[in-house]
Amino acid sequence: MTQNNKQYRRHAFLASTLLGAALITGCANMDDTQKRTAGGAAAGAVLGGVLSKATGNSGTIGAVVGGAAGAVIGNVWSKRLESQKQAMEQATQGTGVEVTRTADNQLKLNIPNDISFATNSAALKPELRTVLETFATSLRNNPTLVVKAVGHTDSTGSDAINNPLSVSRANSVREFLVDRGVASNRLEADGRGSREPIASNSDEASRAKNRRVEIFVRDTATAG
Repeated sequence: MTQNNKQYRRHAFLASTLLGAALITGCANMDDTQKRTAGGAAAGAVLGGVLSKATGNSGTIGAVVGGAAGAVIGNVWSKRLESQKQAMEQATQGTGVEVTRTADNQLKLNIPNDISFATNSAALKPELRTVLETFATSLRNNPTLVVKAVGHTDSTGSDAINNPLSVSRANSVREFLVDRGVASNRLEADGRGSREPIASNSDEASRAKNRRVEIFVRDTATAG
């Protein structure tokens, strides 16, 4: 065995050991999406190590690069998600809703405060109900798609108010979709309070950006 091969084997063993330990200790606290991403990272790390050996590069570098690629592979961007993205872009045109594909291959709808909820309220505004009607129809037609709604608030008020309000807003989205015939086991609701701002909270315009609901969609099928 050459010195390079010995070095590669040591690097590959170290990378796989560290990755395995991280997965064992972390999976207990992961949600389903995080587990899928971690699994993709593990597969990518192994693939990266193999590719690095074939090309003569460092096994450690290859494992890191492969792991990053695998984290994206953990969620598959399917034809169904692409179709859903196009449908929601049409349905939300002119509403201020941002429809994007995330780095880990989920469809994301960022719904601003001015069409979602009134201040200190978890009642859906009519504009959001219209968007969700179209969304519910497409979900019924694509049973492998699953959804997570996440509520956010600005930094005014205490966590004792903001945290449950953000959860209530996400639950309002979930309950609306259930009422429109989407199976409840495909829908998850979560609230982040004011912990994940996208603007500074220094003025009203910034705080309004932080008062939002995000909807994430992923495909549980392996292909198609």
